[in-house]
Amino acid sequence: MAAFGTRSGSPRNRGGSAGFRFSLYALVSIVIMVLDQRLDWLERVRFALQAVTYPVEVVLNSPVTGWHWLQREFASRHALEGENRRLRARLHELEMRTLRVDALAAQNAALIGLRHSLPPVAERWLPADIVNIELGGLRQRILVDRGERNGVFRNQAVLDDYGVVGQTIHIGPWSAEVQLITDPDHDLPVQNERTGFRTIAVGTGDPDALALPYLPANADIRVGDVLVTSGLGGVFPSGYPVGRVTEVHPSAAQPLARVLVAPFAHLTTDREVMLLWFRQGNPASPLKLLGGQLTSGNPAVQPMPAPKPKAAPAACTPARAAQKPGVQPSGSAPAQTKPAGPLTGPRKP
Repeated sequence: MAAFGTRSGSPRNRGGSAGFRFSLYALVSIVIMVLDQRLDWLERVRFALQAVTYPVEVVLNSPVTGWHWLQREFASRHALEGENRRLRARLHELEMRTLRVDALAAQNAALIGLRHSLPPVAERWLPADIVNIELGGLRQRILVDRGERNGVFRNQAVLDDYGVVGQTIHIGPWSAEVQLITDPDHDLPVQNERTGFRTIAVGTGDPDALALPYLPANADIRVGDVLVTSGLGGVFPSGYPVGRVTEVHPSAAQPLARVLVAPFAHLTTDREVMLLWFRQGNPASPLKLLGGQLTSGNPAVQPMPAPKPKAAPAACTPARAAQKPGVQPSGSAPAQTKPAGPLTGPRKP
């Protein structure tokens, strides 16, 4: 029965141990509460425990924190790259817009200059952009973006804001080819503004020079003289600037002088030109547009009869007539002549 006796155990291991532990825990709790209320003791303990457990928390949370950090970094990198691309595209767009604005401002200024440079005979004008240029020694041509659909016609005057550029020679639906005044096959009737002398300016194949091959060696022309269109030829009106004389080489051995002219038009740097239409009723309009007939004037006016010539006065005086044998003074009777020989008379008885 000893086994039965040992099953019951010592009295300390029976039901009273639970009550003791409860009392002990309650007493400890009361003491801790009193210390925390009076001395703020638990806050110090919590501070110490936090200092001890913080590295453990950091180590335990490092993988998750590192993963989130990588996600944020990559997201931020992608966002920054996308924003950088957008800003670059916006910058490029603004730069292109600025260039377009500058180009439009320059074109507007050029068009204002073109408008102010129109001669009074011009009725309307059309700006045209130069899309191609050919400045070879044998051909001086440009291609503009205006054609038959814009009303452009053959042999139409083309100008810029400085002077005469040329005339159209080939017309297409949407474009036109312009022969420059410096083309070797182009002849332009001009007039010296200082003296009024008319001649013809011929292209040399050099966009910076015209020649006057038909001037005599003794012609009154000087360096610095301004040449304008003479109005002949049926293309350009009179008085529009062509160029300025830069070289004059008279030669006593040659009948013609060598004269070079620098054109006013900026043939090598122009970006826009203008096509002209002239007033049909203006006498200064080229006659080719009017069918070779002027539309002004009064047809009822008739020429006056020419005056009759008056009788000429006497050309010879009597004294002069006496000096010339056989000439009688005008308006006098013919003189009686006596036969030659000795004079005889009646004899007295």
